[in-house]
Amino acid sequence: MGTRLLSEQMIKKRFPHLRYLRIHTQEKNTATIYAWDDDLQLADQEIRSLKQFASDYLNPYVCFKVKAYPYVQEEKVPQMNELPEIVIQAATSRKLNQDGIKAVINRLFPFGRLNYDRYEAAEGMIHFQFHAIRLISDKEKEAMKSYLNELIPLGSYCEVTFY
Repeated sequence: MGTRLLSEQMIKKRFPHLRYLRIHTQEKNTATIYAWDDDLQLADQEIRSLKQFASDYLNPYVCFKVKAYPYVQEEKVPQMNELPEIVIQAATSRKLNQDGIKAVINRLFPFGRLNYDRYEAAEGMIHFQFHAIRLISDKEKEAMKSYLNELIPLGSYCEVTFY
């Protein structure tokens, strides 16, 4: 499953000179690669190389755009939060699937169970349900959604309904 973290890891391996790198899903089936090298530059040739690499080796159903790193602020890309190691390990695993996503979330939030509900292909939206045995704080809800966004494929969004 082509998560943001796995895709960034693959790009860093192929382009080790890139100092700043961030990938963000802007809209369904579309992601933007923001990058800068050690000289805080992104040459036209580098843009072409990144696009070609993304096209050849990253999620085949995602249309990738490549922009210079400063566009992260201009386009209001959310700040990256610190992630638990279990989320990082799962998101960078090439074996991650629906059951793996549920297992990670259920381990991090043991006071309930996450279930897959449905996928709306037209919207690129994955719907989950979380059945809790206690009240869930807004902070916990935000954390869960943040973790899920790291575990789902690039080009997709997710919603969680809490019960």
